[in-house]
Formats: sequence, C-alpha cells, structure tokens
Amino acid sequence: MGKKLFVGNLSFSVNDQTLLDTFSQCGNVESAKVITDRDSGRSKGFGFVEFSSEAEAQAAISKFHGAEHEGRAMTVNEAKPMEPRNDRRDSRGPSRGGNRRY
Repeated sequence: MGKKLFVGNLSFSVNDQTLLDTFSQCGNVESAKVITDRDSGRSKGFGFVEFSSEAEAQAAISKFHGAEHEGRAMTVNEAKPMEPRNDRRDSRGPSRGGNRRY
C-alpha cells in the first residue's frame, strides 16, 4: 500500500509533471497531483504525491520539508484523510434564523 503526502506552499507555476519530476528523486512516485481551482484552472498552491512505500515517503519528507522550490519553502507531511464536508446550505436558501415568518 502506498503512502500519500501533502505538499503545500507550492509556486503557482508548479504542475503535475513538475511535482512528479521533483519527488521522483526519492523513489517510485505512483501519482502526483496539483490541486487547481475549478473555475479558473489556476493552482491553489498545494498538491498530493503518493509513493509506493513508506520508506520512500519518509525520505521525501526528510528531503523536501522546508526545502526551497521555485522561491518558496515547501511544506511536506503525511496527508490526512479528507473529512466529510459540512454543507451548510439547504434548499431554502440562506439561513433566516429558524422558521419565523415576517
């Protein structure tokens, strides 16, 4: 089973291939994905890299956490599972403070 890492504080010019090339220095990268804004397509400045082994992932954390890449100090640590979203909107629109009628 692979190990997924969170990579933060990326330059907005970094793409999936750049992330893959950078982290391949530490081992077999199974996937590399820069997260982009759904509307503009612009990078959000973070991404995820998945390694095939725990040892490779730990090597990447040791090598790249705090290391400068394209003028920015990267944050690299183990990715946490995504928590379910709490969608506060309901079908009636914005909250009006209960069921009071005006």
